[in-house]
Amino acid sequence: MFRRTTRIAAVAAATAAFALTLTGCVAGEGAPAAEADAPASGEAVSLEGQTLSIDFATYNPLSLVIKDQGWLEDLGLDVTWTQSAGSNKANEALRAGAIEVGSTAGSAALLARSNGSPIQVIDIYSQPEWSALVTVDGTGVESVEDLKGKQVAATKGTDPYFFLLQSLEAEGVDPSEITVQNLQHADGWAALQNGSVDAWAGLDPIMAGAEESGATLFYRNVDFNSYGFLNATEDFIENKPEVAQAVVDAYEHAREWAQENPEETAAILAEVAGLDEAVATKVITERSNLDVSGIPGDDQVAVLEKIGPTFVELGDVASQEQVDDALATIVNDEFATAADPGRFEE
Repeated sequence: MFRRTTRIAAVAAATAAFALTLTGCVAGEGAPAAEADAPASGEAVSLEGQTLSIDFATYNPLSLVIKDQGWLEDLGLDVTWTQSAGSNKANEALRAGAIEVGSTAGSAALLARSNGSPIQVIDIYSQPEWSALVTVDGTGVESVEDLKGKQVAATKGTDPYFFLLQSLEAEGVDPSEITVQNLQHADGWAALQNGSVDAWAGLDPIMAGAEESGATLFYRNVDFNSYGFLNATEDFIENKPEVAQAVVDAYEHAREWAQENPEETAAILAEVAGLDEAVATKVITERSNLDVSGIPGDDQVAVLEKIGPTFVELGDVASQEQVDDALATIVNDEFATAADPGRFEE
């Protein structure tokens, strides 16, 4: 609907190949040479012919805008786009080298790095309320305490799963008192609908659609949601810094564009996720919170410090030392600090 016809051929070529190429200037045309890390002559660094493999996800609206608008391709980059169904899938793809840049919840990124995945967060795409505990009529569930002895669907390694664990702790319910069915987000909602589980640790935009179908968000706490992290592999950061800068520049331009064009952003989300536009609008305007700084730092680490010990308690990470090491090394703010969203202005 909002795709630009000037880039159709580039996108089609990118889709046909497994690994394609990507290139562009470090901090944008017209930026001072020292600030942009450009050649001494001040000439822009060409991105023509370099490759980029990057994800898009319905829980990351900015990724959808960038893909739809074709800004990275407009720089002359060849881009392979891969959809992530959840943070766990994005982390799997990053670790396997199938993508170089992937979007996850902050909690999932910390879990991955604590267990040795060589990733760093290079941009923050949102501070959402994207997780809550969900049920439907007939389950007898109205509170977290009612989950004792019940079946709960959750996607392990993602923010909804950690939301569930934090909710249990806050309400004095031991995780051993429930049975978690490890299902991907959409499958969790399907299981709740068909009666296979009594509750679901939900994720938007699926969760917003579930509300429209009669589901109830019976437990909400925005503080239990971690930030949206844009992660890159260390190999990518080291060997393709110009491309990494282009990606972050595109994200910061998308943040501005999405806030200026909420209806168009919701329409893009609705198309990709197969949602009614009213539901997509609710996700964008009420629960995504894109109006945050893209620079990762102390605010994100503070949230992760609360979640980290849970990994160790549950055996998801072998030691607190691994978590502490991950907390000390997961942030890479150089690209977001130097971001130039204006490089994409027409």
